[in-house]
Amino acid sequence: MNFKDKVVLITGAGRGYGRELAKAFAAQGARLALNDISPINLDTLVAEIEAIGGEAKAYVKDIAKKVPVQGLVMHVEDDFGKIDILINHSAVEPKKMVLDIDEWDWQRTIMVNLSAAFLMTQSVGRMMKENGGGVIVNLIPLAGREEKVGGTAYVSSMMGLIGFTQQAASDLEEYHVRVHAVGTGIAEMQRAETDFPSDFNEAVLYLCNEKQASLNGQIVNIK
Repeated sequence: MNFKDKVVLITGAGRGYGRELAKAFAAQGARLALNDISPINLDTLVAEIEAIGGEAKAYVKDIAKKVPVQGLVMHVEDDFGKIDILINHSAVEPKKMVLDIDEWDWQRTIMVNLSAAFLMTQSVGRMMKENGGGVIVNLIPLAGREEKVGGTAYVSSMMGLIGFTQQAASDLEEYHVRVHAVGTGIAEMQRAETDFPSDFNEAVLYLCNEKQASLNGQIVNIK
């Protein structure tokens, strides 16, 4: 797969799947716009990408609210001119059970894990509509968390993100904007209509490839 000159914006890029995907896209020639709340994590990631000859720029913002999201998207557009691919990976996970979690932790989790994905999809989706299309992938790591004590807010937000993915795919299809979800531990809700790579990074890159323009609204579980 070749993503030469494609602009990829990844939220929650400083850790986990977001970090690994950034390096995977860079290895395929993509230009990376990397968002996280940790400047240290982003700085080290940018250095790693530049060390292999890639291009990356860090954007330290908390994207749980509309104004910072709009600012982030505007800055990325100013720096790169466009956004071809959006990867939503921002997440927090308070370890509290349903009888113990307070309203602040609940609301914060929903805002970071679900509302941020909505706000990013809306803002970037409008740009993609004007540019003739694009791809949005929501990352949903649930493996080991479905029955995990203290996953009340996290699991609720991730299950909501699955529903949002399906609706956004339907809403944006006419604008040639494809929306998918790739996760772990969501086999019971898998809607994949074809065989996908078993590697997490490869599955995301596969969905973002222009050769898969006929695919939309896929909910892909990586075992």
